Amino acid sequence: MSGGKYEPTKGDYLVYSKDVGGNEFGQLYSLNLKSLESTLLTDGGKSQNSDVTWKKDGSGFYFSSTKRNGGDRDIYYMDINNPKSTKPILQVKGGGWGIGELSSDGKKLLVEESISANESHLWMLDLETSQLSEVTNRTDKSIVQYKSKFKANPNEIWFVTDKDNEFQRLASMDLKSKKITYYTSAIPWDVTSYTQTEDKTKLAFVTNEGGVNKLYLMDVVSKKFNEVKNIPIGSIGSITFTKNGKSLFFNQSTADSSSDVYQLNLTSSEIVRWTESELGEMQKEDMSKPKLIEWKSFDKMKISGFYYPASAKFSGKRPVIIQIHGGPESQSAASFLGPNNYYTNEMGISIIYPNVRGSSGFGKTYIAKDNGFLREDSVKDIGALIDWIAMQPELDKDRVMIMGGSYGGYMTLATAFHFADRIRCSVDIVGISNFNTFLKNTEEYRRDLRRVEYGDERNPKMYAFLDKIAPLNNTEKIKKPMFIIQGTNDPRVPLTEALQMRDKLKTQGNTVWYLEAKDEGHGFKKNQMWIFSVWQLSSLWKLIYSTNYEYNRYYRNHWS
Repeated sequence: MSGGKYEPTKGDYLVYSKDVGGNEFGQLYSLNLKSLESTLLTDGGKSQNSDVTWKKDGSGFYFSSTKRNGGDRDIYYMDINNPKSTKPILQVKGGGWGIGELSSDGKKLLVEESISANESHLWMLDLETSQLSEVTNRTDKSIVQYKSKFKANPNEIWFVTDKDNEFQRLASMDLKSKKITYYTSAIPWDVTSYTQTEDKTKLAFVTNEGGVNKLYLMDVVSKKFNEVKNIPIGSIGSITFTKNGKSLFFNQSTADSSSDVYQLNLTSSEIVRWTESELGEMQKEDMSKPKLIEWKSFDKMKISGFYYPASAKFSGKRPVIIQIHGGPESQSAASFLGPNNYYTNEMGISIIYPNVRGSSGFGKTYIAKDNGFLREDSVKDIGALIDWIAMQPELDKDRVMIMGGSYGGYMTLATAFHFADRIRCSVDIVGISNFNTFLKNTEEYRRDLRRVEYGDERNPKMYAFLDKIAPLNNTEKIKKPMFIIQGTNDPRVPLTEALQMRDKLKTQGNTVWYLEAKDEGHGFKKNQMWIFSVWQLSSLWKLIYSTNYEYNRYYRNHWS
């Protein structure tokens, strides 16, 4: 269940999205908050439905869906009192379309088109004439423009863009003259989110400054803004003003707390913590604190990441997990380790979360540095990190495990054969073993989006390159044990990517464990699967402390 939005007039019920077994084909349901009964609103078939945007009077809502053909994400309108009368209001080409915001008079809808992590565009749909018109210039390439909202003046909008700049700035546009005004040029980092008061006189925005979030308040009239002080270092989630505009609520996770809700009083600047999330038996004093680290890669490019040291109660050089994020345009931030505190505090293992080239948050040049034929440059960034580990007196270069999910799974598999003699073992979670087979089998609604990033396999030269770098075609170079984890219903990285990698490694006689969750998708959501996979990982870590691999024959026979 995700994405619940209350009916805007009385709030007696909400509309939410729910998939089945992690397949990500979310269907919309209404939930009566008195009876707690849910009613299916969409077709219940193999379509994705999201972006619920209510009309002000609560009579119905707009949403996006792939139900027409499974690949194109159109915009629909549903009368909440007659769901069967749902009608398309905009048919488009591509799976990257979504809704920005509905104007206060209900006559116009801001629509966003995503081409890739490096390019997106804004459109305006006139709901009275059904005319779709450009807001930003569709011929502008490699420019990100998104998070659009109407200003108090209905002929102006707010949005976030990296046009004419390395980073994504908060900006506004006059819709008639197309004049753009930039507000955060003095901050050399991305603006990741923002929100307005109901009267649209105040605005709050969040920046991502090297993996650390900061919160700012802006007076819309004077255009002046200031950073909110005394907020702990961590990741800031949703931000929302109260209806009267006197307080701002936000949630944040830090190194020693999962996501909690805070209230900022705009008059007194006092911050009050509203929740204290459950930490189980974990103690705050035992939780590892992140340290920002930097190293230079093969081409002298500076790469950074966050290093969580093993507990000081352990002596000697500590083994290391290198945990690589997915995306590949995601970013590892200074945040809560959660169950991974078990590794640092109970097993004496240090963890490093690198932001290799291609990660977001470091400018549009950096995010494009791994595209297409540059793919393996990001793998070399991990090789340089292993070099860095070897120079740290408290870390053991001979006990390094690589682990990652999705694109991070590809990075894990690629590292396993590129640096086979420098790692002890690896864990591939829903990873890509061959980009050509991945692009053939991933769901249609996301295929073109991924081609922009990874390369278009329909081009013979690109196909040959992707075939050459595929971990599946380099398994003879993999020498160390591997644990492969996969969800059966994964629509992003299909099950076949894991099966073909597992089978080839087994045929060659490699030590390979395999865990498949039949009712999960792109990663595990259910508690029992997390508990089981963590137990398995703990077993795998015996490799780090052992001097031989003989005992792994048991696991190879029982878990493959």
